Amino acid sequence: MDVLAWLRDSDPALRWQVERDLAGEPPQVWEATRARVASEGFGARLLAAQDPDGRWAGGAFFPAGFRGEEEQPWTATTWSLNALREWGCDAAVLRGTAERLARHCRWEYDDLPYWGGEADCCINGWTLANGVWLGADVAGIAGWFVEHRLPDGGWNCEWVAGATRSSVHSTLNALKGLLAFETATGGTPASRAARRAGEEYLLERGLFRRRSSGEPIGPWVREFGYPFRWRYDVLNAASYFRDADRPDDRVADAIALIRAARQPDGTWLQQRTDSGRVWFAVDVPAGQPSKWLTLFATRVLRWWDGR
Repeated sequence: MDVLAWLRDSDPALRWQVERDLAGEPPQVWEATRARVASEGFGARLLAAQDPDGRWAGGAFFPAGFRGEEEQPWTATTWSLNALREWGCDAAVLRGTAERLARHCRWEYDDLPYWGGEADCCINGWTLANGVWLGADVAGIAGWFVEHRLPDGGWNCEWVAGATRSSVHSTLNALKGLLAFETATGGTPASRAARRAGEEYLLERGLFRRRSSGEPIGPWVREFGYPFRWRYDVLNAASYFRDADRPDDRVADAIALIRAARQPDGTWLQQRTDSGRVWFAVDVPAGQPSKWLTLFATRVLRWWDGR
């Protein structure tokens, strides 16, 4: 199977990344494909679902009217912005969205203003990344992460309930937000130090082991699924370290898990999917070869092997 040809035959949101990171196409090729994200396929469909007030599905983290009787839905504003940003949509296409959300969008938690963030570390990580992408003032969220880092170096969304030990899920999502902030603004000495400490929290565990025993945190660390959303696994974590360009030797065992999951035909399988309402499917059901996971995994291995 020609894996590269298979990957190229995809939505512009995925194809431009294949062209840039795997096929080695010149900028004029992949930039032209990336420009199509807003007008074709997944990106165009999601942009068309935006409400006039700037939100999606009438809510910040949950759709309007959600009362918890169903599985977590993935249609509200934060999830929609995450997808568009991760797909490479040009922020200029969303001109005015940051201002409209500042006026019309409040968090379901305590009715807090959208760009001020709330109490959840993962939500604040995504809001920090989305804010710098759209040009909102989110420096306060970066400062929030500095203040709410736990003594062991990471973060835990359950800090509100008294948690004092970090979570790999929360820490990874916090790191992604801080990296986006640092890439866009240079960060602050305190935010850069916090990000490094969070990286050390994961690296001390080899991305998937318990520090106390060396045993795997759980079987889910090697269950890859796209979209990543809030979930932690070693592919999601290794992708962060690739983006941060930190090829630490302590990542080696996690890389081995990723390599071992490659199928004989050179693809990676979708191993889990999240239930819950979506605007539309963007990847295959569990058990089938995933173009998204194959892109992420191949990209990580190329980075690691070429370090």
